[in-house]
Amino acid sequence: MEASLKVHIPKRTLAEGLSVLERIIPSRSSNPVLTYLPIELSEGALVLRGTNGEVDLEVKLPAETEGLGQVLVPAQTFFQIVRSAPGDLVELVFGEGEQLELHSGAFSTQLSTTSPEGYPELLFASDEGGRIGAAQLAQAITRVRYAASTEEYRAIFRGVQIEMSPQGLRTVASDGFRLARYDLPMELPSRKLVVPAKSADEIVRVFKDKEEELVFSVREGSLTLRGDSLRMSVKLMEGEFPDYERVIPQSFVLEALLKAEAFRESLRRVAVLSDRNNHRVNLLFSQERLTIDAEGDYGRGREELPLRSTGEPQLMVAYNAQYLIDALGPVEGEVRVRLSGPTSPTLLQAVEDEGYLAVVVPLRV
Repeated sequence: MEASLKVHIPKRTLAEGLSVLERIIPSRSSNPVLTYLPIELSEGALVLRGTNGEVDLEVKLPAETEGLGQVLVPAQTFFQIVRSAPGDLVELVFGEGEQLELHSGAFSTQLSTTSPEGYPELLFASDEGGRIGAAQLAQAITRVRYAASTEEYRAIFRGVQIEMSPQGLRTVASDGFRLARYDLPMELPSRKLVVPAKSADEIVRVFKDKEEELVFSVREGSLTLRGDSLRMSVKLMEGEFPDYERVIPQSFVLEALLKAEAFRESLRRVAVLSDRNNHRVNLLFSQERLTIDAEGDYGRGREELPLRSTGEPQLMVAYNAQYLIDALGPVEGEVRVRLSGPTSPTLLQAVEDEGYLAVVVPLRV
């Protein structure tokens, strides 16, 4: 590396770039080099990178730079130093002897650096497989993420399936007891892939507020997303979901319309007294009223809500309360609840957002 390389960068710009990487770079790792932050000086930019072995991320920040080079710094220490820097501007001076000087306002410090040799190469595909809105992708993942399994043995169900076609973008998640599906109309090349749920969380975190188009590419078991100043690559899961369409009921004995927020909050209140093991709540649907009740070790809760329904004059169904609460999370306005029977899957659809649906399997009682 050239001697005495310098960077001048607004603290806010640097802190925002580091915040994107902070959750990716582990504080501890069986491979200690992953706990370091690679910093590269290029012409007019400071490039920061990081990986946790599943997600690779690169952030390019505009900066005044002198010279070209790359070093590794202890990531967590560097994050803390920048966050606490008192000035509006940060100056970084990379000198000889593996030392980094940081100056901000009246504060200055020295930090040991190390050579980038031995740091794994981050693989970002450079070809263009298509383009997709960053916020739209994040939105589609967010709508279904709650339904992904957290159990190790569930294999493929621990991911979010992303389906692309000339008709649109579809995301699907399921843990075998519930399913969430979301459709957004747009024109995309045909692709089907499964992103690990935790990696999907990082896609949402990084891109949810970005009003830009992402270039995406699928290659060698990974998905690369490229924005204006960000590149992300996530490892994909092998395989695809079984035929989930067959668990979506097609015929119904009762349909009801309710205010989603009121329904959700009522379930939360009543569920406090539900059984701790299966969080059971009983829902009694009638033509003008929904009665929700639960009973557990500490007592019993009950609440009534108005509804409009067609079909069977009365039907009792028991559910895991949390499954219903999660399924109602993405719904604003009214929700259409379509029941296929007391022990058959129940379909929930957002009235104001036709792209979203959820399936919840009732408890067998």
